[in-house]
Amino acid sequence: MDKTGRYFGQGILYALFALLLGYFSTSPRYRNLEPDQALLRLSFTHPGKIVSDCRRRTTEELAKIPANMRQSMDCPRERSPVRVRVELDGAPLYDDAFAPAGLKRDGASAAYRRLPIAAGEHRLRVQFNDDARVAGFNFERSEVVHALPGQVVLIDFIEDQGGILIR
Repeated sequence: MDKTGRYFGQGILYALFALLLGYFSTSPRYRNLEPDQALLRLSFTHPGKIVSDCRRRTTEELAKIPANMRQSMDCPRERSPVRVRVELDGAPLYDDAFAPAGLKRDGASAAYRRLPIAAGEHRLRVQFNDDARVAGFNFERSEVVHALPGQVVLIDFIEDQGGILIR
């Protein structure tokens, strides 16, 4: 094959690749939501409460510990999982617990969930529990939400700002 034929074939392959790339850059069309839907987004990072209180070690326990590591108080590092329940118009929409991060389970619990909902007016109730020693939920918020088609309603948890935020 001569040089002209190789360059011509190479040009055709480049053109086909460019056409293929151009087609798949716009097709098939991606739809984030259906036209009559809104999005409820649950997104937070929150460290749960410490699982148990500190306790004083006995003299027998202290004797078993190397001298350079002896501390009279034994304080656990493990944190409680954060449990979240979301109800929409009185019906449960989402209910899950998020484990704390880290090898010793001493980090923050993190969540990111996308919950498509029908657009319109809804009664939203969100409950959080960040303490394993508390039965039920220790944070709760109810609100009427007017969700427009394509709108994103954010559920966040910031303890310094009162707990549950719905924006």
